[in-house]
Amino acid sequence: MNAAVMEPRPLYGIGTVARLTGLKPDTLRVWERRYGLGASHKTATGRRQYTQADLEHLQLVAALVNSGSRIGEIASNERKTLEMLLRGRGKGGRGALPAPKPRVVFIGNQLCEWLDEHQGCLAGVDALLVRLSLSQITAKECEEIGRADSLVVECANLTGAQTRQLGDLIRNLQVEKALVTYQFASERWLQSLEQQNIAATTFPPDPAYLAFELARSVADKTASLGDTNLGELMTAKPRQFTDLQLSAARQLKSTLDCECPRHIADLIRSLAYFEEYSSNCSVDNWSDAAVHACIYAYTCQARWLMEKALQAVLEDRGEEYQALMRELANGRVGDAA
Repeated sequence: MNAAVMEPRPLYGIGTVARLTGLKPDTLRVWERRYGLGASHKTATGRRQYTQADLEHLQLVAALVNSGSRIGEIASNERKTLEMLLRGRGKGGRGALPAPKPRVVFIGNQLCEWLDEHQGCLAGVDALLVRLSLSQITAKECEEIGRADSLVVECANLTGAQTRQLGDLIRNLQVEKALVTYQFASERWLQSLEQQNIAATTFPPDPAYLAFELARSVADKTASLGDTNLGELMTAKPRQFTDLQLSAARQLKSTLDCECPRHIADLIRSLAYFEEYSSNCSVDNWSDAAVHACIYAYTCQARWLMEKALQAVLEDRGEEYQALMRELANGRVGDAA
């Protein structure tokens, strides 16, 4: 695999792998030297970088060794064999090891560059970043990529030829879900994607939207293993109220002895500000990026739910609300905090 063109994510250092497998770093080095159970990647300075597949394989080997197997007898076995051996010893339940992550392939130079800056979106998936355009993907590249659970492709200008290429690629990779990011597209080709059950969104994608779409892939992967909870996987929604609209809503006079419109509007505004803040936080490592992606996505959901509550409050107050909007727009009233 050309490392400059195809880059797996995440990549783990030996210390992280030691913690996640329960093995000592020295043991990992010995296993690599004696049995070839090492990292698939190394930096220019020789530092080991383990892929998600490397980690999951080592977790299986470590579990078998802990249950009595000799490392020399199982080191050369493939993953399916290791899983079968572990199940045969009564230690193959889903609680024994973390569930394997879905494999998601991202294709497109701009998309991969965007992901370099939004790595938190990749939390929970075994990602492969392919820095090639859709038209550059040949049978050779498909063979190198291998099978994938989901596919995300950048198509700056979506055309009929690209929709056909995309369909061929999905079949070659045996992909179950696909998402296209585009900058320009006619309604005709967007409808063509919809008919092929391919999702589409503009580029650059909303980080929360992409994070939740990938979370659906995680849920599907987990569901295939018999354990899932889809309750939290709501699609992220854009803002429903501008700051001006919130200012008008918070000044509505309640017919009851309460200030719900003002409090709800203040909550929405605070959540929207924090949503923007969390999306721009600087992070130094994969763990922090994943945490910030989670914070951003759930803040977005909380803001959207409170907007639904405000919509319910405004249902019978349309005339008064619109009058306040006009006054605010003309600067005749202020927004007292």
